[in-house]
Order: sequence, then structure tokens, then C-alpha cells
Amino acid sequence: MTRSRPPSRARSRSRSRSRSLNVRALLALAVMAASVAIALTMPVRLGLDLRGGTQIVLETNSTDTAKADRAATDRTVEVLRGRIDALGVAEPTIVRSGENRVVVELPGVQDPKKAADVLGRTAQLTVHSVLGAAENAGDGAGGTEEKASGAEGKRVLPDESGQSLRLRAATLTGQDVKGADARFDQQNGAGWHVTVDFKDAGSDRWARVTGEAACHPAGDPERRVAIVLDDKIISSPQVDPSVSCGAGITGGSTQITGSFDDAEARELALLIKGGALPVPVETIEQRTIGATLGDEAISAGAWAAVIGTALTALFIIVVYRLMGALATVALLCYGLISHAALAAVGATLTLPGLAGFVLAIGMAVDANVLVFERAREEQAARTRPSTRSALTAGFRSAFSAIADSNITTLIAAALLFFLASGPVKGFGVTLGIGVLASMVSALVITRVLAEFAASRPAVFRRPRITGISSTGPVRDALLRRDPFLMRRPRRWLAASLVVLVVAGSGILVRGLNFGIEFTGGRLIEYSTATQVDPDRARDALADAGFPRAVVQSSGDGDLTVRTEELTDAEAATVTKAVAELGGETEKVRDELIGPSLGEELRRDALIALGLALAAQLAYLAVRFRLLFGTAAVGALAHDVVILVGVFAWLGKPIDGVFLAALLTVIGYSVNDSVVLFDRVRELLGKERRTPFDRLTNDAILQTLPRTVNTGMGAVLILASLAVLADDSLTDFALALLIGVAVGTYSSVFTASPLAIALHGRDTGSRPARRGGGRNHGTARPTRPGKQPATSRTERQEVP
Repeated sequence: MTRSRPPSRARSRSRSRSRSLNVRALLALAVMAASVAIALTMPVRLGLDLRGGTQIVLETNSTDTAKADRAATDRTVEVLRGRIDALGVAEPTIVRSGENRVVVELPGVQDPKKAADVLGRTAQLTVHSVLGAAENAGDGAGGTEEKASGAEGKRVLPDESGQSLRLRAATLTGQDVKGADARFDQQNGAGWHVTVDFKDAGSDRWARVTGEAACHPAGDPERRVAIVLDDKIISSPQVDPSVSCGAGITGGSTQITGSFDDAEARELALLIKGGALPVPVETIEQRTIGATLGDEAISAGAWAAVIGTALTALFIIVVYRLMGALATVALLCYGLISHAALAAVGATLTLPGLAGFVLAIGMAVDANVLVFERAREEQAARTRPSTRSALTAGFRSAFSAIADSNITTLIAAALLFFLASGPVKGFGVTLGIGVLASMVSALVITRVLAEFAASRPAVFRRPRITGISSTGPVRDALLRRDPFLMRRPRRWLAASLVVLVVAGSGILVRGLNFGIEFTGGRLIEYSTATQVDPDRARDALADAGFPRAVVQSSGDGDLTVRTEELTDAEAATVTKAVAELGGETEKVRDELIGPSLGEELRRDALIALGLALAAQLAYLAVRFRLLFGTAAVGALAHDVVILVGVFAWLGKPIDGVFLAALLTVIGYSVNDSVVLFDRVRELLGKERRTPFDRLTNDAILQTLPRTVNTGMGAVLILASLAVLADDSLTDFALALLIGVAVGTYSSVFTASPLAIALHGRDTGSRPARRGGGRNHGTARPTRPGKQPATSRTERQEVP
């Protein structure tokens, strides 16, 4: 009996592993089948820079009470931005042109005419008491106001059935509205309606107007309340008989009912929620525009992406052999899943987004590298009898680091999506999709492929081909040298401070060179005798000294040039360059334009980013310690200041492309720190009496192979973009190369020393300085076949 139990337990474990593998395989197949189906049936929408789109020119008009000046037009831009976000159009461009025009560019709009109609509606919402039916339909019809008895004005408008009603002056306006949503009443069969929620003061006014109406008998027109949008009664419900006179409807909300379909209800809700335009607008032009980037730039970016991805795949295969090849297959699956998810949510893909998407493939290597390095540690310690068991232990040990780093990134992505707008909101969508897809790729697809391959007899007999049977050159070098990097942590902090001051001084000395998205500039439209190719125009303007000019085809053969602010002499130079290509040239439009990343958008982005960092700090404090969260956020601030400062010294533009790069660097920096501190946390649980500085040093040495291999994967792609891609992507790649280098440095030599310094302050003790490169703890990089020795010196209790 005793001898039969071990085989029984082994068979039970084997069956359990087989069931788990089968479940993961079925999940992977289901995800891939759904991704293939979506990718084949739903194309991804391309942005203005890759495909172009629709341009709508709106003109603001003055009224008796409001003047259509620059301030009113700027407020109109912000209201329009909210409506476009509600329409589901991602990555639009909205700028003020001149004093009273707004240029809206929309990528991939299915119905441009409908979009123009929605944008052009003033959306003045008012709520009125009904004074009764109009005896004469012409009495004040059309919204004209007359004097009634007393001081109140009145207006006469037809209701939904065509009956004319006399209305009292507005009791509530759109300023009293807190929100609006389109809902479907399936239970009562009432169909689609719009629920409107009022603010506190609006709630009191709503109760008053419905309380006054309730004093009239049922069926009397005066028992009705009229809801008016742009001088048209859209709903005039009668107050329910259950409402008593003077009490009114409390709760601060109402329903607008009618014969709405889903599209009409949603359109009405977004107009009410988005708010009224401060002044009326009129659509004066609508046309198709070409891509802001030429075919050559797009082709160069695509080739750079392909070459960079191929180099990254080759690097992973060289380092991890069979497991690297399987990880490459999983990364291709990651790309397909991300593509399908972008298509499914209707996201708009721009060139920086495409570059970030390719970079995410390089960064998605990180999860696979974490697993493979942990499996190598298990194999090196000789604690696992087979490659498959080492892989299983690697996935289990790496899970917490993968989960924590991805959750912190998802927190940031969610807050950017819900609180920011414009391109920052779009970045949140792309970032969230990339993180979720990378987790599916690494934890499901890679694991299925790796465990299946490791269980094959041919692989079992030849473990070296798996790539995890050896420790690798980086870990071997660390084992030979056994450096004590954290011997003097304050020196590393001093070095980081010097780099921070030198780079940050560029912001004060040189200042920031904000791009046209932040500062606005000048828009000139030309009509030429001969149609000009935008690519040739870009080259000509670059040669003339305007390398950052945005050139687009516009309408029927016209050419639009958007630059920073120009003097008259510089504008003449631009005109001359265009005329040399197109012959006789006429200026159709020459106007100053406002920033596409306006003040409100920038403020929302900063608020969202600040809250994202605070949320990440709170999560790290809960999952780890406040000490680790503070050190990680401190290293992150260090990276951001250095990157911005270097761009200031180089005189590079701070534009929308740089903003995308900066947000990517923030995610990369936090990810590196989380992986390191996850290992510190693990070692704290195993060896609580090891000095904290030595324990942190152990964590650095154990995670350094992962840091080097992940960094190399990202650098290969970024170097390809920097060398092969168009100028617009060169700055993007340069920013990310700087960010990856600084982020890798700061996670080791800024976050770690800062954590040691904070820990020393908490415990009131100085970090240990003795022992040099001796082995002082059990949690060390281990040599194959040997268990690390336990030191009997320098015992310091780690609380």
C-alpha cells in the first residue's frame, strides 16, 4: 500500500497538469479565433496622418446677447470637442482659425453630413411652464418673444403633435443640467427615452415648475411642462396625477420621451450633456482632406516597424532558443489580438500610435523574459527535475511581478481614458488594450506552447535546446563578479541628482520649444494651376527652412500648409516654394489658428496624469509598502524631468508625438521599478534578517538579466525607427530611447538607493557597509548545483 501511493499521486498531478493545459489551450484557441474573425471583418480606422478624413469649417455668429469674438470661439472649440468625443470619433483635430472660425478634421467618419449637423446645432436647452394653448397659431410663433401681462415674456411654439402652446419664460436652461443618458425602457415597452439629471439649483427649479403645473386639472395644457431644444419643443409631458400641487417632482431628474430610435436618443443625450454652444455656428465648408504624412513617410515607418520587430524576434530566439521561438509566435498572436481589439472598440490608429503599438510588442517581451529567467533560476538551483516543471515554477513565481506591473499600468490607462480627452484619451485606450493583450499572450498562449513543447520526448532528452537549462551570459558574469552595487547608495542618489539638475536646467536655460499643437500658428491654403503632390511640397518646404510644416491635399486639388507663427517674409517664402511646384498660385485662405491641444485639454491631461500617479502610489503602498511606492514614483519623476530637459537642450519640439512618447516612458519606468521591488518583497519573506541594503542588492542582481534582455528588445525596435523612419518618427524614437535608457538606470540606481535611504530613516539605522562582495544571504544568484551559504554576520531585523 505504501509503495503504491507515490505513483498514484504522480498520476494525479499529471492528470491535473493535463487538464490545466487543455483549458488554457481551449482559451487560447477561442481568443485567437475571435481575433481572426474580427480582424477579417472589421478594419481598423486610420487617423488623419495616415489616411486623411473630412474637414468641416464652422463660423461663429454674433447674437443680440453674445458677440462671436475670439474668446467665444475658443469656448465653442471646447464644447465641440466634447460632442466629438461623445460621437465616438477618436483623434480629431479641432482648432480656431482667425477670430470666428473653427476648423474640425475628423478621421474615418461614416456620415460626414450627419457629423456636421450635430456639430452645428446650438443645443440651447430650456424648460418652460405652459400658459395654455395658443388661440392663434401665429401669435408669437417661431420663437419670437412678446410681453404678456406682468413682467414675464412669452413665446408660442408647436408641440410634438403640432398644437401651438404659449410658454412662459425659461425656468431652467442647459446650465442647470448635470448629465443626460439615452436609455431603453424594455420593462414598460416605452422604447427609447433620454434621462436628464439636474444640478442642485436646477433640481429645486424643476420641483417648482412641476409643482405649479400640478395645480391644474388633468388634461389642461397648463399641467404640461415644455422642454425646448433650439426653439423646438422636443417633449411636453403632463405632470403625473400622483404629484400634488406645490410639491412638484423631486429627485432632480426627468425623462424626455418621444418616438425616438436608438440613434436619435443618443444624439439628443450627447447634445444635452455636451452643453450649448456659447454662440450659434454655421457650416460654411465641408471637404475631403488628404493624409498629413506622405506615402514615403508611411512606407518608411512600416519598414522600420517590420525590421525592428524581426530583430527583436531574432534576439529572443538567440537568447532563449526554442522557448524564444515559441515566445515569438506568442508575440505575433499578441499583435493580432491587439489589432482585433482596436478594431472592435473603434479606436483610431495614428502613426505615433502605430509606432507605440510596435514598441509595445517589444515591451511585451518583458513578461516572457520574466518567466524564462525565473525558470532558469529553478534549473540552476537543481530544485526542478525537468524543463517542464522548471517552466511551471517560473510561471508561478513570475506571476506576481507580471500582475503588479500590468495592474499599475492599467490604473493609469483607465484614468487617462475617463478623465482626459483628445489624443491623451486615445493613448489610454491603446495602452489598456496593449497591456491586456500582452497578459493573454504571455500567461496563456506562451504557457500553452512552452509546456506542450517541454513535454515532448525529443525536448526532454535534449534540454539544452529549450534555452532555459543554462543561466545565460549575464547571470554567469554576475555570479563571477558578485558586485555589491548598493554598498554606498547615497553616492548613486548624488549621481542621479547631478544628472537631474544638469538635464532639468535645460528647461530654465533654453526653455521648451512647444509645437504647433500647443501654441497654434498659421494656416495657408493655396489653389495652384498644376496640382501639387503633398510629398514634393513637404520636401520643398523643408529645404526652405520649414521642416515641421504640415502639408495636406484639400478639396479638389488645393494644398493646405499649417506651420508655426510666420512673419510676412516667411509666409512669402512658403508661397514661393509652393509656386515653384504648382505654377500660378493663389491664396485661398490665410489665417492664424489656435492650438489643437487647448488649455482645457492640457489641464484635463495633467489632472488625469496626476491622479494616475497617485493611484499607482496607493496601489504600490497596499501591495508592497509605502516606502517602495514612494521610491518608484520618485524614480518616475526623475525620468520625466531628464527626458523633458534633454529635449529642451536639444531644441526638439514638445508636441503631440512627444506627449505620446512621454506617457510611454512613464509606463516603462513604473514597470521596471515594480519588477525589482516585487523581488525585494519576495526576498523579505524568505530572509528577514538579511541587511536591507544587501537584500536589495540581491534583488538587483537577480532581476538584472531580465532588465538587460527586455531593454535590448525595446532598443532594437526604437533604433530601427530612429534610423529608418521619417523625421516625424525620429523624434518619437529618440525620446523613447532616452526614456528606456534613463528608466533602466533609475530603477536600479535611483529607486533602489532611495528605498534604502528611506528604509534607513524608518529604522533609524545606517545601511550595512561591510562584507564587500561576500555572500551575505540565502536569496542570491545561485550557481548550478550549489545552494547559497547563509551568513552568520550582519544580522539586521527587517521590520
